[in-house]
Order: sequence, then structure tokens, then C-alpha cells
Amino acid sequence: MNSSTKFILQILHVVAWIIFIGVCIEAGGSIFSAFYTLVINPVNAATFWVGNDLSALYKYDPGHFFAETLLISIASVLKAIMFYLVIKILLNKKFTISHPFNNEVRLFIIKISWLAFGIALFTWRGVKYTEWLVSQGVKMPDTQHLRLGGADVWLLMGVILVVIAQIFKRGIEIQSENELTV
Repeated sequence: MNSSTKFILQILHVVAWIIFIGVCIEAGGSIFSAFYTLVINPVNAATFWVGNDLSALYKYDPGHFFAETLLISIASVLKAIMFYLVIKILLNKKFTISHPFNNEVRLFIIKISWLAFGIALFTWRGVKYTEWLVSQGVKMPDTQHLRLGGADVWLLMGVILVVIAQIFKRGIEIQSENELTV
């Protein structure tokens, strides 16, 4: 493996760790803030995680508050899982640039694509739920501030990754055919 490739992979590994820590903090913060608001102190809804004011939603109905924060939390946890898998594949010794077409990498790409589809589903549902709540007269923060935007981007990413996984599947087939003919 080229030394510049090793260096780039090391940089990507560090970046993946930084993002992973950030999304873990985001997921944990939203889960803790929802729990704290629902169980201990309802006043916390006014300064929900990252300063979002969900007090109008909590006053409207704590059940809807729970549903909204659940959608936010699930999307955050799926993002954290995604970056955990990225870190895991970068640490895995089976991932080599000299033999990129292997079943382990293909399965990694499939897992990431399913996570992207899951994030798309929960963020889309969160946006639709927020729109419905606004139509009911509940004052809500923008979906971007709730970390629910971009469902279409996550869906596109999932589709692209499924295509790449199929390319890897074909690459594995060709690579195994070449190994048999040599």
C-alpha cells in the first residue's frame, strides 16, 4: 500500500473518530434531555438539547413530545452506529487496498446503506410529524435545528451505496474467477 494512501486512511480514521464522538454526544444529549424532561423536570423542554424550545410541544401533549424526541434520538443513534462501523472497518485488518473486493467490505457497504435508509426513514417521518404538529397549532423549531433535515440526501446515499455494494459483489465474482484461472 502506498504511503500516501496509508496517511489518508489514518486521517480519515481520525476524522471518523471525531465525527463518531460528536454524533454520540448528540444522541446521548437528546436521549438524556428527553428523559430528564419527561421524568424529572418538564421545564427543561424550554431548553431541550442544543437550545431547541420544545415547551409548546410539551404543553400540547407529553406523548407527542416523547414521539418527536424519539424520532430525533433514533436518527442520532443510527448516525452513531454508522460511524462506529466506519471506525471498525478502518481498524479491521481484513480491509486492504491490495484486495479491495472482499465479502467483508461488501457487507460493510450493505450495512451502511441500510443505516442510511433507516436515517432517511426516521428523519423523513420526523419532518412529517413536525409539519403535522405545526398544522395543529404547536409552535415548533425548524426541522434543521431538530437535526431532522436531509432525508432525501440520506435516501440518495443509501441508493448509491446499494449500487456500490452490487459493484463489489461483481468485483468479488471476477476476482474469484481470476484466482481460479491462475
